[in-house]
Amino acid sequence: MKHSRPAYTAAAIFCLLAMIFDSKTAISGATEGVRLCISTVIPSLFPFFLVSGVLVGVVGFGNTSLFSFLGVPMGADKLLLVGFLGGYPVGAQSVSQQVQSGNLSRQDAERLLAFCSNAGPAFLFGMGATIFGQVWICWLLWGIHVIAALAVACLLPRVRPGALGVCEKAASTSLTAVMARSLRSMALVCGWIVAFRMVIAFAARWFLWLLPGNLQLLLAGLTELTNGCCDLQDISSLGLRMQLFSVFLGFGGLCVLLQTHSVIAGSGLTGRLYFPGKVAQAAISYLLCLGVQIFLPEQMQYLPGVTQPLVAIALLVGCIFYFHKTAKNRSFSRMIGV
Repeated sequence: MKHSRPAYTAAAIFCLLAMIFDSKTAISGATEGVRLCISTVIPSLFPFFLVSGVLVGVVGFGNTSLFSFLGVPMGADKLLLVGFLGGYPVGAQSVSQQVQSGNLSRQDAERLLAFCSNAGPAFLFGMGATIFGQVWICWLLWGIHVIAALAVACLLPRVRPGALGVCEKAASTSLTAVMARSLRSMALVCGWIVAFRMVIAFAARWFLWLLPGNLQLLLAGLTELTNGCCDLQDISSLGLRMQLFSVFLGFGGLCVLLQTHSVIAGSGLTGRLYFPGKVAQAAISYLLCLGVQIFLPEQMQYLPGVTQPLVAIALLVGCIFYFHKTAKNRSFSRMIGV
């Protein structure tokens, strides 16, 4: 957008100067990002990009509607399944693919984006085992993550009756097209991870150390999911770790937000419901985790002050208000300029 160009220009110049005058930090952050992509992100995400592309593109849609009570259109059940199993941003990429293939209406796709892209079990159990050391806690947190996403689906207004759902006669996608799309999506995801690793490296060197430890960790997790989850090991309270892990998984981080906007680019989707959907999911995840901990052993409980639950409730109410306001206005403007 035109009014954003001066800000983008100033940011680009600042980043260029930072990389010139502090090149060691830039190289260190980029190296860490590339290492993360090669060792973890590509092996865990690319197979899901490929298989999900085959599942929803080559195999096509069925005529089932098991999740119609959530407003999922006829035949789009597999998108919900991929969104829960694939990991960020595989679900968003699958929804975008179906819009581009003519299988899904934009209205339905915008709504699905708000809850069909989630943290996958491969990441959750792999990272969770390191943080908590007990598999049953990972199952509990995955259940909270899934329930929170389904709750967002229930809170979203339904697409008006008669709106186009899944087009049964849409042409299927070839294997070569699925491979090309998967490679492109993987490259976009890795690019954002490397970029955010550089930003985090600069922030940690310049000013992040001035903030309290818990605030540093919260900002890291809301910025980049993997980095924030790794830092959770520094927290002594197991209950607080569980709560923050739930929040980080539900929100996904700004890095995942930009990854999502990248993989839906060219599909005509704006992602106007994605950001408030993830904020709502993070708030619900926190409240669910807080409620579940009442029934857990004392060492797994963490009772915060009144402020944190009230902030979560306020964010949730704000997101619900936005959902219904957007449904009334039918506005396709973006939440943020990306």
